[in-house]
Amino acid sequence: MLSNYIDKLNNSQILPVKDTEGAVLVIAGAGSGKTRVLTSRIAYLVNDLGISPSNILAITFTNKAANEMKERLSTMVKGVEYMWVSTIHAMCVRILRANIGAIGFDKNFSIYNEDDKTRVIKRIIKDLGYESDTLLKACVNAISDAKNKDLSPREYKEENAKMRYIGEITEVFSKYQEELKRSNSLDFDDLLTKTLRLFEDNSDVLNYYAEKFQYVHVDEFQDTNTIQYKIIRALASCYGNIFAVGDDDQSIYGWRGAKISNILDFEYDFKGAKVYKLEQNYRSTKNILNVANDVIRHNSKRKQKKLWTDNEQGEMPRLHVAYDEEAEAQFVAMKIKEGISKGKKARDYAVLMRLNALSRSFEQEFLKYNIPYKVFGGFKFFDRKEIKDLTAYLKIITNPLDNEGVLRVINVPKRGIGDKTIETILNKANAEGLSVFDKIFDYENLPLNSGAKAKIGAFKNLISQILIESESLKLSDTVKLIVEKTEFLSQFNDGTEESEDKKLNVSEFINATVSFEKDNPNATVADFLSSITLSSDTDEMDESNYVSVATVHSVKGLEFNTVFFVGLDETIIPVSRAVNDADELEEERRLVYVAVTRARENLYITRAKSRYLYGSRAITSESRFIGEMKNSLYIPNTDFYKKPFSNFGGSYESRMERSNYKARDEYGYYPDEDTPSRSTGASNFANAYKRNLASSRQGQTSTNIGKVFYASGQKVKHAKFGVGTVIAVTSDKQGQKVVVKFNEAGVKTFVSALAPMEII
Repeated sequence: MLSNYIDKLNNSQILPVKDTEGAVLVIAGAGSGKTRVLTSRIAYLVNDLGISPSNILAITFTNKAANEMKERLSTMVKGVEYMWVSTIHAMCVRILRANIGAIGFDKNFSIYNEDDKTRVIKRIIKDLGYESDTLLKACVNAISDAKNKDLSPREYKEENAKMRYIGEITEVFSKYQEELKRSNSLDFDDLLTKTLRLFEDNSDVLNYYAEKFQYVHVDEFQDTNTIQYKIIRALASCYGNIFAVGDDDQSIYGWRGAKISNILDFEYDFKGAKVYKLEQNYRSTKNILNVANDVIRHNSKRKQKKLWTDNEQGEMPRLHVAYDEEAEAQFVAMKIKEGISKGKKARDYAVLMRLNALSRSFEQEFLKYNIPYKVFGGFKFFDRKEIKDLTAYLKIITNPLDNEGVLRVINVPKRGIGDKTIETILNKANAEGLSVFDKIFDYENLPLNSGAKAKIGAFKNLISQILIESESLKLSDTVKLIVEKTEFLSQFNDGTEESEDKKLNVSEFINATVSFEKDNPNATVADFLSSITLSSDTDEMDESNYVSVATVHSVKGLEFNTVFFVGLDETIIPVSRAVNDADELEEERRLVYVAVTRARENLYITRAKSRYLYGSRAITSESRFIGEMKNSLYIPNTDFYKKPFSNFGGSYESRMERSNYKARDEYGYYPDEDTPSRSTGASNFANAYKRNLASSRQGQTSTNIGKVFYASGQKVKHAKFGVGTVIAVTSDKQGQKVVVKFNEAGVKTFVSALAPMEII
């Protein structure tokens, strides 16, 4: 008798769940319940077929997804703790910690994140005498590209013989690999390449894991790159039971090596594979799915499917075209503010964009109207300098050979060890093929003066003391020991708000170690370091009440009640480099599909007719993708836009020039009824500007805004910007606006009915 979780599946979902032998591919459309299918299949294997949980592997692509899968499985089966459910990077770390000695590394290797990697490469470029600004980015990208393709420096040079600076790049690449080996460290890409090398060169290690994992499950299969694909195939080599779930229409990571061909060619690579399609969507309304289907059908390299739903028809997705990026952001802010005033939560909303650079105008408007928000793609907690310094000390404890960790904190807090002293130590270490740590412990033989030697000796004694005392301490107490012995907080004693924040961050870091200990009783310091190094931006998304402002890349797998997909201008999406590349253009279209299918109930598509980007302002054109979805969009005939004239920023001439756009905007600013027509646009602006200026001088304008009376000359207090003076109040078809000059923040313009202000 089947367990009751099968009863919760539709017929299309049941078929792949019960098809347990051999290679199975599930093409799961957005919102089609793929996680339910994955967890139900694992539960079916354990509960109905008697497979041991320890023989099951489930690979996901974010920590958040892995944790959610574990949580679901814990309510369905016993023994979840014996399953391997993790990201592929975390899985590789686990395998390498146990077996990396076979390829010449110590099991306590450090993991370098992108910042660590960049710092090491920059140092190597400098040591080689090359110009860092020219080479750094090229080297960082090329090294990652080579590793994703499983190419050595020599092989990469042969394959890219005509690439600019290829000689210098491959020389840096070789030195970088030597430095990683000397430091007993791996970067993110190495976690995959070293695991593959381990399997290829050590058949006993591969056989152990291939025999252990009788059933291999892979989520988001469309996001696998060449190395990941090879690792997965190797793990499934013994039993051949691979269950891959993904959506070719959501393959959006080609720029970092993902191969859409892995999912498109699955049944050719795995002979006899069965393919199932999940096309019923449980997330979005019919009208939202119409937009998604209209766009994605223009791609040629895809497995044909069409999303459908039993959900309600819903509101028509809406296109909004603003005058410029400020008017675009104000439209979004007003819609969100309006929704919140009617009982919606800030967390119901997401503002999604192709480029993170577009976030500024939205942040500005959200601050203006006191709308809580969080930007994803900025500094994560563990990327803050003080936190990275603390983790560097922890890295030294677990792996003293980690040159980058030692160099990072040798003078943190400041202990008078100068750059020349550090350079001397590093040069001696490199010349002798030793680690920086080795030379610090041999400081008496360094070519330094007595004062410098004394300082290095004090640092050596400090590290020695921490190493000895930490051996008997748990993780959180080790961090407390480091903070105490290094006098870490002394660098934040200047009384500034920034320093107080840094102290709080240190306290929160200690709290994080306590929580980790609670969830992982037997975990080591190395386990903790692995967990934070492998964290992703979306792992910080939680149930707190804020609007999510994010790139489309960072929200795949998430959903929101209302989505504003902003910036749909040509050269933003699609980006300019994709216009003449058919494959890249299809990936840009998939980005649109992903953004649209994040929405459950409401979808807004916005763009601006003029935008300041890359250092200059330009007239924009409509993204070609809007044309592909227009049949399914509501396009109000009032969505043509004029710059709000009551915001007096910018030059008079530039505002005169920009006023020639047609003057209608749902939340923008209009001239009064008696102003001249559009044919005299410059006069429209001049007349409105004079009226606003005159009223501000005379102090006679007063307007009844609900229960609030604003008048020129009044003192007001804003929730974010503090105290200011009303300098103008205007009125138009959409309501009233109030212009305020704040003591600190300058001039701001608000839709007055929604501004979080009080008269004082």
